[in-house]
Amino acid sequence: MTRPLNILTLSTLFPNAQTPGFGIFVERQTAELNGRPEANVTVINPVGLPPWPLNLLPRYRQLKVLPSHEIWNGLKVFRPQFSLIPGLGGSRNPDRIFHAILPLVRQLHAESGFDLVDAEFFYPDGPVAMRISEMLDIPFTVKARGADIHYWGAQSGCKEQITKAAEQAAGLLAVSEALRDDMVKLGMDRSRIEVHYTGLDQNKFRPVDRAAVKSKIGVSGPLFITTGALIARKNQALVIEAMTSFPEATLLLAGHGEKEASYRKLAARLGVAERIRFLGSLSHDALAGLVAAADISILVSKSEGLANAWVEALSCGTPIIISEAGGARELLRSPAAGRIVGESPEEISEAIMSILANPPAQETVRSAVAGFSWQTNGDQLIRLFTNLAK
Repeated sequence: MTRPLNILTLSTLFPNAQTPGFGIFVERQTAELNGRPEANVTVINPVGLPPWPLNLLPRYRQLKVLPSHEIWNGLKVFRPQFSLIPGLGGSRNPDRIFHAILPLVRQLHAESGFDLVDAEFFYPDGPVAMRISEMLDIPFTVKARGADIHYWGAQSGCKEQITKAAEQAAGLLAVSEALRDDMVKLGMDRSRIEVHYTGLDQNKFRPVDRAAVKSKIGVSGPLFITTGALIARKNQALVIEAMTSFPEATLLLAGHGEKEASYRKLAARLGVAERIRFLGSLSHDALAGLVAAADISILVSKSEGLANAWVEALSCGTPIIISEAGGARELLRSPAAGRIVGESPEEISEAIMSILANPPAQETVRSAVAGFSWQTNGDQLIRLFTNLAK
């Protein structure tokens, strides 16, 4: 094929003006791909909105006013709306999304002629991509990232759609070896799954003068950071509980979500509220500086694929404390890079004390992710997509 590949990227999680940090890793991957002369990418980011009166809630009012089409950081992004019932009917979301985006897909395909559909999550994106693929008679790929396998793969009515999409897909991707193992347990063919590690902007996520940044933000003692949505799966409550053992430390919680109110109450009850800063969603640039300033990044999730937050912290020279989740052992191969702990405040506290007692050099920590880059990430995708679209 002498012309660039016309790729339709389907992603239910993608940054927008209201939530600029959500799905930033998908944006970075897509931007890298679109920047190649071999590829031309169009993004469809379906936006779920509930019926009245739930659509009057602030979070949905904000989504409702998003433009249906825009150029987002150089990418062509379409945001068609579909109907959803929060907390219910997850098994029907792929069908709702497919019918909502069908007119747009037909229009765009008539204009440019897509060569391949790239689904960025196994659920609900994968089953939707499968139906688009059938309709347009082009191949599709699906990428597994973590919760799309661990959570949705355990839900009745969803698991069946996931395995069917896996059978029909021309290519399957997983963000870690561990996640590939979990996909195999669902019945997928290991030989068809390619491990595709996340990319990394090593110029943005780099070591800084910690003391100087801490002074600037008014922190004098140890500084910890936890990055991610404030949801039960991310286990931030355990980190808040561990803070009772470190009266001189400050904890930054970067992200927002449904558990914020309960986490604030927990911090107040434990007497650590004055030393915990709820930062909400941050720009990638602001986040990079704070992660680099932290002495330790802590993320003990119940499940992960291979968290971008892990990789970005290490690139900043910041050691990590993480749970035995997903690709944890693929990333942490040296004690200098951090610790893998059980999901308990006690184990988190022990790991913190160990690292603070013998802090590793920033460049030593950074070397753990020397092989991660968006260049490498994009090279792998171009090879796969080119081969499949022949």
